[in-house]
Amino acid sequence: MTTVIKTQSQRAVVIGGSLAGLLTARVLSDHFAQVTLIERDPVTDRPEPRKGQPHTHHLHGLLAKGYTLMSRYFPDLPEALLAGGAIPGDMGTAMRWYTFGGYRRQYDSGLTGVFMSRPFLEGLIRQRVLARPNIHLLDQAPVERLLTTPDGQQVIGVEVSRSGQNVARHRLTADLVVDASGRGSASPKWLAALGYHQPQESVVKVGVGYATRLYRRQPGDLTGAEALMITPEGPREKRMGLIFPIEPDRWICTLGGWAGDHAPNDEAGFMAFAHSLPVPDLHHLLSRLEPLSDIRLHKFPANLRRHYEKLTRFPDGYLVLGDAVCSFNPVYGQGMTSAAMQAEVLDELLTGRASLAGLWRPFFKQIATVIDIPWQLAVGEDFRFRETEGRKAPGTDLINAYVARVHRATHHDPVVYGAFLKVMNLMAPPTSLFRPHLLWRVLRPGSQARSASQWQPVIQN
Repeated sequence: MTTVIKTQSQRAVVIGGSLAGLLTARVLSDHFAQVTLIERDPVTDRPEPRKGQPHTHHLHGLLAKGYTLMSRYFPDLPEALLAGGAIPGDMGTAMRWYTFGGYRRQYDSGLTGVFMSRPFLEGLIRQRVLARPNIHLLDQAPVERLLTTPDGQQVIGVEVSRSGQNVARHRLTADLVVDASGRGSASPKWLAALGYHQPQESVVKVGVGYATRLYRRQPGDLTGAEALMITPEGPREKRMGLIFPIEPDRWICTLGGWAGDHAPNDEAGFMAFAHSLPVPDLHHLLSRLEPLSDIRLHKFPANLRRHYEKLTRFPDGYLVLGDAVCSFNPVYGQGMTSAAMQAEVLDELLTGRASLAGLWRPFFKQIATVIDIPWQLAVGEDFRFRETEGRKAPGTDLINAYVARVHRATHHDPVVYGAFLKVMNLMAPPTSLFRPHLLWRVLRPGSQARSASQWQPVIQN
């Protein structure tokens, strides 16, 4: 029989100290007397990537929805970001974005975004999470296994190992354990060891790879925008180039592509890749900037989704969240925002709840709904490339043909661009792009015509 546990005055454990784990710990601190955040890597006070976070060396984007949620849980975060050198901007005017044969029309969208490095953002959030008196960090502590009741029906804690001169095992008991350990989550293996079915997986192979370099940033480097983006019109094009401003006074530039068409990490090859993009803006800019770092590579083989919502049997006292549930193609910038939205679901489910019994059922069902939209957006775009492998939902090609027209309409129509930005920032469902007034604007005669002004470069030689 499952024990009824009141969520107040009890203990929770979060596995994983990256952004998803930090947001989860913040949420749980409002519902539990004590929260222990467990991280396998050493954690310092400095905003730097950890060994288990190779992707944090690369360009990241925080969508408007994620920024709004994080600002709600950390009200002083916007001020701290600005004080540390992050660059705010309107999502419609700050980005100079070339795609599908033209530049999107810049306009005041009312959606606020912030440009900053991932380590800086994560460091600010970690400071605020660990400042809460009921949250404790246990780093250099890999979780070895789950602890359960004798019948295996309820998770009651974790066993961790502590590295040092003598490796020791410690047991931490908890009323709720949340796995936010990322794509390499051991939850499927742990569940199988306890006699549960592993979740079904959806895998969409994309073969994405990119190279990133930091540059010195000075006033006047880029005119008419804060950031520059060049993204491909698949399947004809596969390559992308992005450059964002980050703290302190630096540019972060990422070049990459789909289906194995990756940028190299040597100077000549990196610049040649930038020169191969369909417009010269980024290459012109890079040729005038002072490099501040080596060129780092990162590869992302496949979108991966674990369908915990389809399980009919699962232990009480245990949940899985973030990239441990769904890892998206990172070029779309959805991961941090998706994690924040899932943490918000957990917060809402725990509010006013007297028992943790059966919590996993509504939790996995509701986060599946949250994940559906970014998953559809990511894999839908990825299926523009013929080399993409995986299950393609019926109608994907037809939808992509229409969305291609949406992309082209954004070159001159701010109404269409505004609707697209809301979907991209996870503030509206993809179906909103099919509303009658937008259908008319996208499909009307002449909606795909480009203005000659769209071809003017934004980089001055």
